[in-house]
Formats: sequence, structure tokens, C-alpha cells
Amino acid sequence: MKHDTEILLTGLAFPEAPRWRGDRLWFTDQHARRVMTVKTDGQAQCILETDDLPGGLAWLPDGTPLVVAMTERAVYKLEDRGWTLYADLSAFAPFHCNDMIATTGGRVYVGNFGYDLHGGAAQAKTHLIAVETDGSCRIAAEGLLFPNGCVITPDGATLIVAETFAARLSAFTIGEDGLLRDARTWADLSEAMPDGICLDDEGAIWVASPGTGEVIRVEQGGKILTRIKPLGVPYACMLGGPERRTLFIATSETDDPGKANNLKSGRIEMVEVDVPGAGLP
Repeated sequence: MKHDTEILLTGLAFPEAPRWRGDRLWFTDQHARRVMTVKTDGQAQCILETDDLPGGLAWLPDGTPLVVAMTERAVYKLEDRGWTLYADLSAFAPFHCNDMIATTGGRVYVGNFGYDLHGGAAQAKTHLIAVETDGSCRIAAEGLLFPNGCVITPDGATLIVAETFAARLSAFTIGEDGLLRDARTWADLSEAMPDGICLDDEGAIWVASPGTGEVIRVEQGGKILTRIKPLGVPYACMLGGPERRTLFIATSETDDPGKANNLKSGRIEMVEVDVPGAGLP
């Protein structure tokens, strides 16, 4: 099969939430219940085996990693090869929690499915949850259809979220109080299904679109600038590497938990791009 990428790592169940941190890519192997890292030479390490499905990853200002426990609907801190509860979101999230992003000040925003996706429930809108540094939670924005990957602009003023089943990227102004206001469509993606996303230095967003089997680079307004075809179905992407120009793509053949664990067809793929990533630590 023709594809545009190199294969960095294979044998994963369902890789998700790739994040470049320091000299390596962090990600969750969701259905295998592991938090992992991999370097650009392919050297992989399991950081933690989790009790729940691990979702999004983020970091507190002091460098402490956070991970979403999806079915428990909570956020945990990773400390000393274990995890401890940081925030309980179960009163705010109607179904599994999903991806997460952190501000430079340490507030995190967490999305959730909103309904039982794999159980065949009817689609339902849901919200983004803000978690403050003391672990307290509140609803930051409502009326979102499957909020998924997020980015925050380098000036800290705007959060952009992928609404997977609305086929759009939606932007919000981040208030001083942390609430998200002035909802607007950043890009209507029509046939694309946005899952994980990342931002580059020119303000364009790379979008993993599992429904169309490609990763696209989109500018505000929806114009597609570049298309990349990975080997597997792409669910998330992240810019990183020594020059911040390596686009890492988390792919799998299926997001079904049972099939993913049996197939172990998940991969981390990569391709060099022209514009580096924005705001990477």
C-alpha cells in the first residue's frame, strides 16, 4: 500500500494522544492500558501500566505528567511509576472522558464522548471541563459534539477543539476566569472527521481524520493546504523531533477495543514537514 510516512514503532494496540516532550514522544496505548514513550531512533519505553483506559496527556508547570482515566472520568498525576488522583470529573462528564490540553499556568481542559459511542447510543452534545490547579472542576463550554483533540494558541488567548462528528474545528476565547467564550467555527472540514490535532508556527492545524484515512493541514477558514496518507488509519498527530518538523502520526486498523488488542496493528508513523510545531516545550 502506498503511503507517505516512515514507520517508527509497531505492535501497539491503539496509540493515542501523542505529545512531544523533551527528546521523545509520549503517547497512550489506550486499549493496552499503557503510557509509553518513544525516541526518534525507535527506542520505546512503557512508563506506566494503568488500571483504566488512558486518554489524553498533559503536564503541570512543575513537569508532573497528567493522564485521563477514561471510564472512571478522572485525571491522574503520574508520580514514581504510579498514579494518584488529581481530579474527579464524574459529576460533569456524562460518558467516557477523552483528550486533554493544559495551559501554561496549569489549568487543563478535558473533553468527553457525551454518549455511549461503541454501545450504539444516539449522538448527544456535551461540554469541555476545566480543571484548576487545586483539582476543582467546572464546565467551561457547552454544546459540543464529541469534543476531541485541542490546541491553544501561543498567546494563550484561544482554544481550538476538534468536534469529531460535527466535522469542524471550533474556536473559543479563553477568559481570565478560564471559561471559554465567543464560540465560532475556525474551520468547516466537510467530509473530514477531525480527531487529534496539532498547531504549527504559521497558525495552521494538522488534523488526523480517521474517516478519510489521511492527515490534513488546514488554515483558518477551512482551506486544506497539505494531505498526507499514512499506512494505517490516523487517529492523532503531533509535531516534534529535534527541529520540531517531524509529524508523528498515531495509527491503527481499528478503534474497537477487542479487535485492537487482538490485531496489535497500531503504529507510530512519521514524516518530515516544512513548518515546525508551535509552542513546544
